[in-house]
Amino acid sequence: MESSPLLLWFDLTGVFFFALSGNLLAARKDIDITGGLVLGLLAGLGGGIIRDVLLGVTPLALAKPVYLIPPVVAAVAVYLIGPMVHRVSTLIVMFDAAGLGLFCTFGAARALDHGMPVASAIGLGVVTAVGGGLMRDVVANEMPAVFSGSNLYVVPAATGAGLTVVAVETGTWGPVTATALAAFVVAFRLIAWWQQWRVPLQMRGWTVRDLEVLRRRERSVYGRPARGGGGAAGPAHDPEGDDDNAPTHGPDTRDGDGDDAGGAPGPGGRR
Repeated sequence: MESSPLLLWFDLTGVFFFALSGNLLAARKDIDITGGLVLGLLAGLGGGIIRDVLLGVTPLALAKPVYLIPPVVAAVAVYLIGPMVHRVSTLIVMFDAAGLGLFCTFGAARALDHGMPVASAIGLGVVTAVGGGLMRDVVANEMPAVFSGSNLYVVPAATGAGLTVVAVETGTWGPVTATALAAFVVAFRLIAWWQQWRVPLQMRGWTVRDLEVLRRRERSVYGRPARGGGGAAGPAHDPEGDDDNAPTHGPDTRDGDGDDAGGAPGPGGRR
């Protein structure tokens, strides 16, 4: 199964999607094309290298030079087409979700092909799916999607890896099943991101309201765009999360002497 053309194309497609997310993240942070290529390589190849090292085999990214092609193509594509893209954060999440779906299925199938037990295969599928993105985010000084602003990131990957193991063990694994499982994981991840589904916090008793201000300050690229209109969570901000320079306080109500309009002046006529 390791040499199956299906698994090879799944892996290469996942590398391309993750590399796109890395290059788009670099563009969003004003990193040059060389840095974008590095982030693309980390995102696209990092998870697979970690998986193969744990399996005790030569990483596919090193054994087959064809794995270097998708990151290069992704870097060139972002360089040429990037100026026409306006919703960069949304595309980063979409490409990241696509890579997540492809990698969790391929990683679990490859682990089973090397004789790993079921639990280990699921774990390696998750490592394959999230490892590269974790390296990309750490290097780019972004809060990793695994930890913050990532509505159910590991859960879809674990679900896809688990279903892949079931399909392989029951003999139903094939091109149609693999494609359907990858699509399911992608849909699961994007719906969770859009609907802001979250697992419970680490410490019982903490509330979303208590941490709302901290989450706003994190401004993770993986946070869902805010819906329009004011609400209990506060006023809506730019959907792409690019309003870092916007004022965080209300309009200045002081008069020309620095006094608060309608209030008593402080010592020296100023507050």
